[in-house]
Amino acid sequence: VIRHPTAESFLQHAQPWLMRAEIENNVVLWIALAIVRRTVSPKERPYFVSVVDHGEVVACAVRMPPHRLVVSGADVAAAKAIARDAFALYPTLPVAFGPEPTIGTFASAWSDLAGKSAHVGMRQRLHVIHAVEHLRLSVPGVLRRAEEADLSRIVPWVAAFHREANPLEEGDPTDIARRYLSYRGLFVWDDSGPVSITAFGGKTPNGDRIRLVYTPPPLRRRGYATVAVAALTRLLLDEGNRYCCLNTDLANPTSNRI
Repeated sequence: VIRHPTAESFLQHAQPWLMRAEIENNVVLWIALAIVRRTVSPKERPYFVSVVDHGEVVACAVRMPPHRLVVSGADVAAAKAIARDAFALYPTLPVAFGPEPTIGTFASAWSDLAGKSAHVGMRQRLHVIHAVEHLRLSVPGVLRRAEEADLSRIVPWVAAFHREANPLEEGDPTDIARRYLSYRGLFVWDDSGPVSITAFGGKTPNGDRIRLVYTPPPLRRRGYATVAVAALTRLLLDEGNRYCCLNTDLANPTSNRI
């Protein structure tokens, strides 16, 4: 296991390997690239590691404390090696995120080291889209970029989204909304006022990630989130991205339908 002191050194060493499966590795890549681009500012020193076998990169992991540890796909030996190294720094790590079966191997190794049991917090699916066909939905309204004046309505929605989708993740909803707003990445579906929100944030060399898809309960089942995601995806693809991706909670049938 090699610890890298900076995002730049991590990418120099590991990006060619990560780019072999850019979509699957989009979160790992985005975290490092966002730090290099200074679009995010870590509160603590980030954790960047690569695992090397016979001179070749075979796995990676990153973390921006206090957020979750993100692990790439890895074989059993590499997953266990990451668990040992991360445990030495973060013996009270609350959440780890990654693809099966790697994350299960990591969690089992972590449990053995910590003397505590691990459990699945959420099962997710990664969706990817390369083109948007015409939507056969008649939904009133229009997608527009969020503005400062929208924040009084949006911030409670951001808080509600995180309670539903990321209950173990820390973060101030006002700070989160303003971060998206700072690079014009936050959008509302407007039907005589905001009725749903979505955002993008996860730029990798060839794609971007749809995030923060939320409609308040009284306004659900009207198609607002579906058309908002479609419109934002089309916009991102028209701007030159080759793909967009979206993680959904497998226990949430609404997000998977979208």
